[in-house]
Amino acid sequence: MKKHVFSVCAYKESEYLEDCIKSLVNQTVKSDIIICTSTPNKHIKDIAEKYKLNLYVRNGKSDIRDDWNFAYNKAEASYVTVAHQDDVYDKDYVKYLANSIEKAEGKFVMYLTDYMPIKHGKIGKRDINCKIRRFLRTPLKIKGLSKMRFFKKAVLSLGNSICCPTVTYNKALLGPSVFTSEMKFNIDWDTFLKLSKVKGRFLYVDKPLTFYRVYDGATSKEFIENNGRVAEDMEMFNKFWPEFITKIIMIFYKKAYKTYDN
Repeated sequence: MKKHVFSVCAYKESEYLEDCIKSLVNQTVKSDIIICTSTPNKHIKDIAEKYKLNLYVRNGKSDIRDDWNFAYNKAEASYVTVAHQDDVYDKDYVKYLANSIEKAEGKFVMYLTDYMPIKHGKIGKRDINCKIRRFLRTPLKIKGLSKMRFFKKAVLSLGNSICCPTVTYNKALLGPSVFTSEMKFNIDWDTFLKLSKVKGRFLYVDKPLTFYRVYDGATSKEFIENNGRVAEDMEMFNKFWPEFITKIIMIFYKKAYKTYDN
């Protein structure tokens, strides 16, 4: 079994897919790369052929959970990064991953990094949302705290402080089909809450090694516009807090939605 694989979730004909692939191909420490899709088309096939990457097609209706599990399961490796087609990775992402694994003592559940937004095609400065999320992740920088269930859960209690494209999963520990949440938008947040209960560290590198694209076609913006995000955010907060506290948190948390105003 290979040590690490980037499994890229490709959907329809994204103009950003090749930028994502280039950032993975150009890693200073090489990893295998595969592309997975439930919407096969010439655009995706041509990019796979151009970079000589294996392309896997899932039959059936597109669904975030099913697509992510398919991509995760197709990666035959100990560690899997489910890469999103819109995002870009720093050339040293795998280098820091390898160093973190080497230095880790005992089991770890997943590896994650800081991130920066890409707006209007350019890497921007951290907005208030990024700064708050980075602050919430602070306990994970401390080795002794990053393995404690209380603190792994606490960093998620005031919002999803973990950007899902930054995450590499320890598949050797977690096994197949790690995404079991019934949620559509907060599937990542709900998954991280589940993983916070698994014995082992959340390895965190406080460096922006992933670049998260914000644009009109982003799934996050789609859920904000149809109010799907509000319902799921409230459902998630209710897993941590009484309902009356959730209502107070949501007054402030909704301000984070402005991140997607271009």
